[in-house]
Amino acid sequence: MQKRKRFRWHAGNSVELIVDGEQFFPVMLRAIRDASHSVLMEFYLVSSGHIMERFIVEMVAAARRGLMVRLIVDGFGGRRLADRDRRRLEAEGVVILIYNPLKWSKLTRNFSRDHRKLMIVDQQMAFIGGTGLTDEYWLSEHRGCPWHEVMLAVRGPVVADLIELYNGLWQRCTATRLPPGAAGPEVGSALMKVTTTEGLYQQGIKLSFLQRVNRSQERIWLATAYFMPSRSVRRALRRAAQRGVDVRLMVAGPYTDQPWVYHASKRHYQRLLKAGVRIFEYQPRFLHAKVGVADDWISIGSCNLDHWNLRWNLEANVEVQEPGFVDRVNRMLLSDLEHCSEMTESLWSRRPWHRKFLEYIWSWISQIVLRIR
Repeated sequence: MQKRKRFRWHAGNSVELIVDGEQFFPVMLRAIRDASHSVLMEFYLVSSGHIMERFIVEMVAAARRGLMVRLIVDGFGGRRLADRDRRRLEAEGVVILIYNPLKWSKLTRNFSRDHRKLMIVDQQMAFIGGTGLTDEYWLSEHRGCPWHEVMLAVRGPVVADLIELYNGLWQRCTATRLPPGAAGPEVGSALMKVTTTEGLYQQGIKLSFLQRVNRSQERIWLATAYFMPSRSVRRALRRAAQRGVDVRLMVAGPYTDQPWVYHASKRHYQRLLKAGVRIFEYQPRFLHAKVGVADDWISIGSCNLDHWNLRWNLEANVEVQEPGFVDRVNRMLLSDLEHCSEMTESLWSRRPWHRKFLEYIWSWISQIVLRIR
């Protein structure tokens, strides 16, 4: 088995917060268009449509310019990538790797998914966050869309670790290794670190979050699409609130792609509210962003900190310490909170019987599912 590397903190990075697909997709597409060496991409959700067509055009053009263009697609999340689009890419020299294709013979191994969202351009610039290459993150006619998401544009020495992360999966799946990336020059003031989760074997993202929560003194703000955290995370949040830390959870409201999670997650509300944790449900769209704040520390990436992510998935986040960036993230979250409905103990106690019934049923089912090995 490949040795799992622990990444370290790097100084001298620059990081830009880009909110929603209308903003980050044009920047990502322009980066591919301007690339001169390589484009490495890894995405969980990939679906044929308007956005994927624009990426295909740029990926094909890059391959025709002689660039190394590689795409890792999850075998489940990429099932809506049309065969014709895959053939177009491969015909132009784009190499596509399907991670863990679905097969009946694999049984529960089919649950292991690559949930990371990463794009590295010219070994100098990386995009990391929670988006997929699908129209849900763009302009959609579906109610409650486009999905609310964030991506980071990163430069500096930390990019070499993201290349190492990408190369590690490529080597594990193909027994071949792409050229390693050289450490980029210092380009900013951000202190940054890559953190990962690889199923039950490696829980770096969760452990790092717990350490920060346990040491926090002023604030813990967490935005997540699927709020089904482990017992240790729930306990740490309660204890932080009880010692006077400003603990706020922003979770998906009525718009979600997994209604059962929306109901099952409610079983955690009562004890959190009683401990002083404030819970906000985002109303305008589907909140899909994964953002953690603990005092002067930020973690953003693909991991929702829910049971399923932590048990089965490959995940990648970056941690950032830089006052200006922390301020920008805090201002974004404060703006999002204005579009939330706060759940209080009083409201919670008055919820209708049919809500309680759905919470009970889906909570019971989720507990059964989580016992699958």
